[in-house]
Amino acid sequence: MEIAPLVVEVAVPESWLAVVRIGGELDVDTATKLHHQLANQIAHGRKHLVLDMAEVPFMDSSGLNIVLRVNREVRLVDGSVRIAAPTSAVRRLLELTGVNLNTPVHDTVEEAVQAARTDSENGTPGRLPDQDRRGLGTLPPQDSQTGPRTDGR
Repeated sequence: MEIAPLVVEVAVPESWLAVVRIGGELDVDTATKLHHQLANQIAHGRKHLVLDMAEVPFMDSSGLNIVLRVNREVRLVDGSVRIAAPTSAVRRLLELTGVNLNTPVHDTVEEAVQAARTDSENGTPGRLPDQDRRGLGTLPPQDSQTGPRTDGR
């Protein structure tokens, strides 16, 4: 069985923004190629990334790992990662794993680009609207041997 190559095309509408169109399966065999492309964009000063996933029919944990790693890398430079137009299978994976709680997902590339522009204009990294933060809060303090504390400390 032959593996379809991953296609990665980059558009740079602003010096600080890259729109990365990804085509093909994003898995253990292709994730490193994507990470190299995204790291290159960050190295060239594009701290806001929009990942157009409209042509990604499948993504496994390796692809999720790249999204999480790049999200962490751009936040170190006050940037953001936004996922645009994911296929239903990819969207479901993002929701099931909770990645969508830290990486905003948009229905279209245009929406994601506009949100990245707003981030850049406000000088803030990509943040989720309050209504998308449901269920996010602080975890209770933990005791290293017994788990969550119940004594209020």
